[in-house]
Amino acid sequence: MVSRGDTSLVDAYLGPVIRGYVDSIAEAAPSASLLLLTSAGGLCSPRLFRGKDAVLSGPAGGVVGSAHVAREAGCACAIAFDMGGTSTDVSRWDGGFEMEYEAVKAGVRIATPLLAIETVAAGGGSICGFDGEKLTVGPRSAGSVPGPACYGAGGELAITDLNFFLGRIPPDRFPFPLDGDAVNRRLDAMASSLRGRGYEKSLEEIAAGYLDIANQRMAAAIRRISLARGYDAREYPLVAFGGAGAQHACAVADELGIVKVLVPALAGVLSARGASQADVTRIVERPVLELVENISPPRLEELMSDLEEQARSELLLDGLGEDLLAAPRRAFDLRYSGQDSTIELEATLDNCREAFEKAHERRYGFTHPGRELELVTARVTCSAGIGEDWVEEGPAPPAATEAPGSRQAFFAGAWVDAAVLDEASLDQGAPVAGPAIIASAYHTIVVAPGWTAARHPSGHLVLERRDKPRTFSACDVEGEPDPVQLEIFHLHFASIAEEMGVALENSAVSTNVRERLDFSCAVFDSGGGLVANAPHIPVHLGAMGECVRQVSRRVSDLAPGDVIVTNDPFLGGSHLPDVTVVTPVFDAETAELLFYTASRAHHAEIGGRRPGSMSPDSKNLAEEGVLLRSFKVIEAGVPRFDELEKILLSGPWPSRCPRENLADIEAQVAANRAGARRLEELIAARGRATVLGYMGHIQ
Repeated sequence: MVSRGDTSLVDAYLGPVIRGYVDSIAEAAPSASLLLLTSAGGLCSPRLFRGKDAVLSGPAGGVVGSAHVAREAGCACAIAFDMGGTSTDVSRWDGGFEMEYEAVKAGVRIATPLLAIETVAAGGGSICGFDGEKLTVGPRSAGSVPGPACYGAGGELAITDLNFFLGRIPPDRFPFPLDGDAVNRRLDAMASSLRGRGYEKSLEEIAAGYLDIANQRMAAAIRRISLARGYDAREYPLVAFGGAGAQHACAVADELGIVKVLVPALAGVLSARGASQADVTRIVERPVLELVENISPPRLEELMSDLEEQARSELLLDGLGEDLLAAPRRAFDLRYSGQDSTIELEATLDNCREAFEKAHERRYGFTHPGRELELVTARVTCSAGIGEDWVEEGPAPPAATEAPGSRQAFFAGAWVDAAVLDEASLDQGAPVAGPAIIASAYHTIVVAPGWTAARHPSGHLVLERRDKPRTFSACDVEGEPDPVQLEIFHLHFASIAEEMGVALENSAVSTNVRERLDFSCAVFDSGGGLVANAPHIPVHLGAMGECVRQVSRRVSDLAPGDVIVTNDPFLGGSHLPDVTVVTPVFDAETAELLFYTASRAHHAEIGGRRPGSMSPDSKNLAEEGVLLRSFKVIEAGVPRFDELEKILLSGPWPSRCPRENLADIEAQVAANRAGARRLEELIAARGRATVLGYMGHIQ
C-alpha cells in the first residue's frame, strides 16, 4: 500500500510536466508517430505513458543499447557501464533484462516495471574535494554549467579535469578551448590544503588518486548488481558507454577482474540509440496468491490466455500490425510460502519448483526443498519490433589540430608516451596496444597499459586485458595515513559491510530479518574496534563492538573455523531477541587473529513468557527468553546447529520457532563468511600490513 501511495505521488508530480512536454512535441510534428521509452526498456504511445514510467527512461535506453552491442559482438551476457557527467548507471544483461516491479529510487518507493539499474554518484562532473582527512569524490556535481574547471566558466575541480590534466583527453577534440591553467590552479590549491595538513603530494598523485577513488565507487556499484545477486562479474564483458565510460573502463574492469570491454561505435549517445532500438511493449499482470499445488493447469492457462489477449489488444490499438508482434513472454513471481520477496521466472506449473529452487540457490545460497511454493503474480509481456535502427550517423568529428601520433599521459605513477589515434582510422583485426588514447566524435577511449583495442566486425571496439594487472606496492602505514588511500579503504570496508547486509537479507528466512531488515553488519579489527558498518540499524552498532570485545575476552580458545553466537545482554547485547553472530578471521599461515566480521539480527521469537519475546511483565531474564552465552555454533569448521537447537528448546520458556532461529543464524553465519572472504581477497591484493594498517587509520 505504501509503495503504491508513493507511486501515485510521483505520478501526480511528474505527470503534468511530462504531458505538457509531450503535447508540445505532438503539436510541432502532427504527422509524426510518437513513441516514448519507459523505465522498463520498452516503447509505448503517449496515451499510455505516465509520469511514473519516466523515472529511469533515460538509463533504460542505455541498457537496451548495450544489450544490442553485446549481441552484435557475439556475447551472450554483459554488464552495462554508463558513465555520464553526473552519475554512473550499471546493470546486468543475461540474454534477457533483469526487471524490478517495486524499487526504491532516491528514497522514493515506486511500484511500476523498471529495469534493474544501480546508480552511483560518480561522473565526469563529480566534484573533487578534501574534508581535512581524506580526498572525496561527489556526490555534488559541476553539471554542464559552470561545468568542470577546464570549461573556463569558474567550475570546481571535477573528474573530467583530472583526465584532462593527466593527458587522457585530447584537447583538440573539444568544440571549445580547454582551460588548462584553471585546472592547474585548482590542483595547486588542493596540494596546498593537503600540505597544510602534513601531506606532501605532487599534482599528478592527487589527480590519479581522485580517479582511483571514483573507479572504486563505480566498481562497488557493479559488485552490487553481480556478486551480491549470485553472479561473478569476471564472467561478463563490460559495455562502456556514456561520455566518460570509455575513459574509465579499463581501470574499473581491472578492479573487478574483468578482462574484456566493449566500446560501442556510438558510445557517447548509446542511450539515445538504445531508445530507437527498443520494442514497443505491454506488460500486464494479475495477482494470484495461491499455492502452486492448488492451481489447476486449465485454470492457469485460461488466466495466461486472458493476459495475452489484453496485451495484444493494446498493441493493436496503437496501430501495430499482427506481423510485428513477437511471441508473448509468460512469467510468474514465485516465493516460498510465508516469505515476501519473490523471484520472477519463465516456467510452467510442471517445472516451476525445479526452476525456482535453482534460481533461489543461485541468488540466496540455499533452498527449502519441502516448503510449499506460492505463485504470487502471473505476468505476460507482449512486444512488437518497429523495424530498422532509426539512428543515422551524426556529423563528422571536428578535425584534429595535430596529426595522429603520441602524447604524454600519466599511468601507474609515471608519465609515458601514449599513442593518439582517431577511432575511424582503426582497421579490423589490427590491435592497438596501450597506453593509447582513441578519439571519437562523442567519446574518448583510454586504453590502459596491459590492454589492447581492436575493431570488431560489428564496428564496435573490443578492449582486452593482455598482461596481468599491476600489483599494488605496500603503503606506508606508519604515521599519518595517505588521504587517497584512506578514502579508497573507507570505500572498500564500507562496501564489504554493505555486501554482508545484502547476503543476510537474501538468505534469511524470517520476515523480521528478510523483509523488515532489522539487522546490522559490520567489520571490526582484531581488538574489536569498529572499522566499518553498513547503513542498517544504528542502535545495534555501539553495542556490537562491546559484544565482539567481550566474546574475545570470554572465549579464550578462539581458533580458526570458530563462529560464536550470543544474545547475552551482560556481554554487549541489547535484549534477548537481538542475536549476534561473531566470526573471527585468522591468518592461514600464522593463525594470528586478523579481524572480525559480525552481524546482529532481531529474531521475532526467542522464547519467553509471551510470543515475540518482549513480555512487559517479565521479572527475570528467563521469562524474556532463551539466553545464548557465547556459544560456538561452529567449532573448528564443524557446525553445531543440533546442539544449538537443544539450547533453544531448553529452559522454562523455550523458543516457539527454533527452526526459524536456526535458519536466520545460518544466514548470519553466511553473511559473516561473505565479508571475511572479501577482506581476505583485499589482503591478497593490497597486502596484509596495508589493509590492517588502514583498519586502524579509519578509526
